[in-house]
Parts: sequence; C-alpha cells; structure tokens
Amino acid sequence: MRQPILSRLCLNTAAALLAAACATSAVAQTPQVRHFPTTQLNIGIHLIKAEVAQTEAEREQGLMFREKMGDNEGMLFLFGAPAGVCMWMKNTLIPLSVAFMDEKGVIINIEEMKEQTLDSHCAKRGATYALEMNKGWFKQKNIKPGTKIDGLPAK
Repeated sequence: MRQPILSRLCLNTAAALLAAACATSAVAQTPQVRHFPTTQLNIGIHLIKAEVAQTEAEREQGLMFREKMGDNEGMLFLFGAPAGVCMWMKNTLIPLSVAFMDEKGVIINIEEMKEQTLDSHCAKRGATYALEMNKGWFKQKNIKPGTKIDGLPAK
C-alpha cells in the first residue's frame, strides 16, 4: 500500500524536527570548560604553567570536563591557610596526580587519582596548596614529598 506524499512529508519533517531538538538539547547540556588565570611554578629544572583556583567555586570546578592537559600544565589550588583538604575526581575526565603542599611550598604527600571517581585523596596534614598534574608526572620527574615548589602565589 502506498502512503500519500503529504503523509510521508509530515513524517520526514517530524523526524528532522525531533533530531534537531535532540541535538540542541545535547548541546545545551554539555558542561562549559572553564579556564583560570595562570602562574608559572618551578620544581628544580621543571617549569609548570598552572591555572590558579583560589575561590571556593573555582576549587569546586577545578579540572572538571577537561579532555586533555599539556605535559607541563596543571592546576594549583590555594586554600589560604593550612587545612585538612581532600580532592576527588567527580566529572574529571583525565587521570591526575595531586601534590599537597604546606605554607612554604614543601610537598607533604602525592596521591594518584583515577578519573571519574568519588574516592577521597587527602593531605596527610594541613595543606595550604595542592597541585594537580597529569597522572604520573611527579613520579616521572622523580619529585617526592619533601621537595619544594617555587613561584607559589601569596595565600
């Protein structure tokens, strides 16, 4: 049985409108990747271009929804004063390493973090800063607890 031309046209138009609505909805729901001002840090001979998250909202956003990060790029979190801080990887698409530092920039501990998990990774004592880098970056550069990071902004 043949469908009338008008009926097929209506079905094709409806399908096209539905596809367009779905595409628009997907775009509207895609989270916005936010970039922050940067600073240069150094650990011995290693230079790092670090975005700086200093407000609570910026720290909450962090590296969420990023699909990649450069080899010597990272994110520096400023906490203002030594505090018991923990990081997690909600909506974070890339695996990261985090170094927690004291008020002098000395690394307290380094933790490896798996992408898109809610596991807590905490400083072993009060931390004033945290630096997130691509997973394994600190290990590859032989950077360990006790190492000092220079160039940290004032609290």
